[in-house]
Amino acid sequence: MRIFKNLLFIFVVIAIVIISCKKDDDEKTEDPPPPALYEVVKIETEFGDLMMWLYNETPLHKENFINLTEQGFYDSLIFHRVVNDFVIQGGDPEGTGYGGPGYTITAEIIDTIYHVYGAVGAARQPDNVNPDKESNGSQFYIVVDPDGESFLDGNYTVFGIVFQGMDAAFDISQIPVDTNDRPINNVYMKKVSVEKYTAEQLINNFDFIIP
Repeated sequence: MRIFKNLLFIFVVIAIVIISCKKDDDEKTEDPPPPALYEVVKIETEFGDLMMWLYNETPLHKENFINLTEQGFYDSLIFHRVVNDFVIQGGDPEGTGYGGPGYTITAEIIDTIYHVYGAVGAARQPDNVNPDKESNGSQFYIVVDPDGESFLDGNYTVFGIVFQGMDAAFDISQIPVDTNDRPINNVYMKKVSVEKYTAEQLINNFDFIIP
């Protein structure tokens, strides 16, 4: 009888332990996954920093721009073309408007993405030598006209937008240039880098909501 009572006691203890463990497991909640990080591009200039969002709708251009940035391709390049109330253009390693990385990118012209103020577009050769509107592999421009440039819509790939620092871009557009729209004094992209932020950080730090 004593052995039976001892065994019964052991079984009861085991049952209590099992139930307790199950309760703990039920009450335990899994840690939430970390928030997603989004890549943005930062261009540092003597006039201030420009923060660029790159559109997922233009994946070829986005991937290419990020890859070149991470390679340091854009560091110390100049804005070789500056047109007041129109665009500022850079990304040419030769600084002439005719250079690039040695390749073009298939056009990704999206009819719902426009040349608004701050739009980032890909430069390209004209239609007579480039009927498919393929983009230069590295040259880009930023629209600095507050009213936008709608006449460019449908003709060039817009792959991003400057969401902070347009005051710097606008100031660059006001500098003296020669008859070829080249700045008298070079304006350098001192450093171009990829930074990562959560959606909450983009809102809190830059007042930017992911489109």
